[in-house]
Amino acid sequence: MTDAAPSLTEDQLAFREGMSRMGAAVNLITTDGPAGKHGLVASAVCSVTDSPPTLLVCINRKSFVHDLFLQNFHICVNVLAAQHQELCNTFARYVDGVDRWAAGDWITLATGCPVLKDANVAFDCRIGSLIEQGSHSVMFCEVRGVHLSAAANPGLVYFSRDYHHLQTPSL
Repeated sequence: MTDAAPSLTEDQLAFREGMSRMGAAVNLITTDGPAGKHGLVASAVCSVTDSPPTLLVCINRKSFVHDLFLQNFHICVNVLAAQHQELCNTFARYVDGVDRWAAGDWITLATGCPVLKDANVAFDCRIGSLIEQGSHSVMFCEVRGVHLSAAANPGLVYFSRDYHHLQTPSL
């Protein structure tokens, strides 16, 4: 006998559909430390303040990397560009025997977390404080370093349950 997933209410379904219509940047959240090197794809990231520079990152507590991120105490938010869609797919699904790290060019900054060298921007962070809300942990991440790619490439966004590429504005 298996446990069936609980049915969602009409309000929960409406909320999920509404959120699918809220475009968001696609980010690869990485970590390295005593709990090992790990990464996951997330769109629930935003700026909190520049004094001190702080990001908010939300991660589902049921994610296999959730506790590993907390054990490492540091993360890097790599903001992906359109050319990273395949890398994003590699990290979004686990395939046994595939070295997910082989697909990118990685460096490190102050915390030692993997930084994707050609990400539009990467924020190297220390996890400051944490609030549990519903199914997720809301992490307030103190920025320790910023890495900008050589050029701002068209961004990768998630909207209506699919990836989309932003266009670079003409000057």
